[in-house]
Amino acid sequence: MLKRILILLAALMVAGCLTAFAEGPNVEWNIEDEVIILDDGEVVPDPNATPIITPMVSASPEDIQTSRAMTPREDFIERIIALGKQLFEKANGHPQRAHYSGDIYVCKNFTTYLFRQNRDDFRMAEYPKTKLVIPNNKPSKNCKPYKYGLMWEDIPAEKGNPFYAAAEFRYDSNLSKEENMDLAVAFMREVRRGDYFQMSADYYYGVGAHSAIMISDYDPETNTVHWMDSNMRGTKKNGERYGYVQFDEVKEIEWWAEAFCHKGRGATIYRLRDDIIYASKEK
Repeated sequence: MLKRILILLAALMVAGCLTAFAEGPNVEWNIEDEVIILDDGEVVPDPNATPIITPMVSASPEDIQTSRAMTPREDFIERIIALGKQLFEKANGHPQRAHYSGDIYVCKNFTTYLFRQNRDDFRMAEYPKTKLVIPNNKPSKNCKPYKYGLMWEDIPAEKGNPFYAAAEFRYDSNLSKEENMDLAVAFMREVRRGDYFQMSADYYYGVGAHSAIMISDYDPETNTVHWMDSNMRGTKKNGERYGYVQFDEVKEIEWWAEAFCHKGRGATIYRLRDDIIYASKEK
């Protein structure tokens, strides 16, 4: 009798394990599948998005400790980079439409989207009740004598702008090409993880404005920077522009310097302020 009871208990335990395994990973809505573009450029999840299966992964003690040690500013940057990586993986090497003003895969729209999707949990300590905003590119007429695309609009911090210009390069016609290149390369050495990079370029991939986000500090050992962006490289489909999402791209800083070191062009490194805090949950 005891043997039969033990066999029955063992069978029940196996059945329980199989049931737990059958439940498997948790199900969540993939809000990145499709988006609805609003007039102001904001995006919202498509309520008809299909569910996806995501594995249940427990955080290791090391991950938890890292999370606890992370400052709000660092957390903000990590979330932006993580979302950029998700969109890169979702694109899976396929170009995404980057033709219309509302398409999030246009270069500036892409970096703006990553910011806006993560900003609500953060504020500036100096202005804790002000929602964070990211400036648009400055209109062409306000960039003169330089070309459009090398700088943002001047929005003060009290209006919600948490960025400041950490470094600038503007081509100086009074200097030689070599002297300008030296300055452009020195400028690129200022890159830090999380920096928003804005330039007016004339290079292999095209002519005009481009936006990117740097995902690592400048590495003096390899003389390189790593970044993510969208629509630096692209193609045409049925007369519409499609851009490729890039993540962890790497080039030597001279490659970047040569892109914007031209008469009338330049670049700006925008960096989040140090006083980023978590938004208050109080209503």
